[in-house]
Formats: sequence, structure tokens, C-alpha cells
Amino acid sequence: MKSLIKIFAIAVVLISAVSCQENGRPNYQFMPNMYESVGYETYSETAAFRNGVEAQLPADGAIARGHMPFTIPNTLEGYDDAKLNLMNPLDSTLIDAKRGKELYDIYCGICHGTKGDGQGNLVKREKILGVPQYDDAGRNITVGSVYHTIYYGKNAMGSYKNQLLDEERWQVAAYVMQLKADLEK
Repeated sequence: MKSLIKIFAIAVVLISAVSCQENGRPNYQFMPNMYESVGYETYSETAAFRNGVEAQLPADGAIARGHMPFTIPNTLEGYDDAKLNLMNPLDSTLIDAKRGKELYDIYCGICHGTKGDGQGNLVKREKILGVPQYDDAGRNITVGSVYHTIYYGKNAMGSYKNQLLDEERWQVAAYVMQLKADLEK
């Protein structure tokens, strides 16, 4: 037992002697640029911003990834053009009625009603008035006019282009046309 205590004491002395040793020589740096990077002053006229412009502008005609510009203007003529000429780019195999219904219920059903009859909860509570039905003969909506309205908004309805992606807007437009067909039966 005494020998075990002597071994333990010697180990403690050696460990403390080694741990207290101070090397004046630094360790070798394998990749010094990773430890001591070149510091650029933010928005200065250095190699990063030689033209003196603080924030770089995208190239002319550049389109953000995943974004497709909508070229039809937000005018009455643009609405009529969309109504006549704009078609759903999704073919029938890509249209998902279940997904369109989910999105419609989230964004549209509160005002337009789950059946497209203009009797959503806000209309029933008289918070919003004058929401028309989709089968209203005077409106004669098309998938293009629905997409244009979702993109830009119309009358008291605001735009939903920031809430819905392009493909989701087309899914909702297709579902609105399905609701219109159901109401016309």
C-alpha cells in the first residue's frame, strides 16, 4: 500500500512539473492564413470594392434564382390580357388539387369561403363586404385572371405574390377554377 502511495505521489509531482513548464517557442502553424486572415475594412475602397460602390449591384438583366418575372403589368389592360392569354404552365399531371385546396384554405378561404361562394368567415362576421362568387356570370374569370389577381391583388384584396411561390399561385388558380366549375353545376 505504501508503494502505491509513493507511485501516486511521484505521478502527481511529475504531472505538476510538466504542466507548469512554459515553452517560449510557439507551435508550428500549418495554414497560417486560416489563423491570421487578411482583414478588409467593410465597404472600403480596397481590393474587394475597387469601384468605390459600397454594395455591389447585380448585372443588368439578372434574375434571382427560383424567380421568374411576371411581365404582364398591373393595369386594367394587363388584367384583360391575362384573362385572355395567360394559361397555366403546369400540365394536368403537375396540378395537385389537394395542395391547391390547402393553400386556398390558408390564404383565400377566410374571405372567399371554402366553396368559393364568397361566404368566408370574415364576410359572415361582416368584417369584409362584397366578396363575389366565382360563378358570377358578370365576372367570367379565367385561370389567367385569377393568377393576375393573386399576383397583384384587386380592389380591396391585396397581393399574395410574397406569400405564395409561383408554382403555388398556379396551384391555387387551378383550384379556384375547380371551385368555379363546382358552383356552376
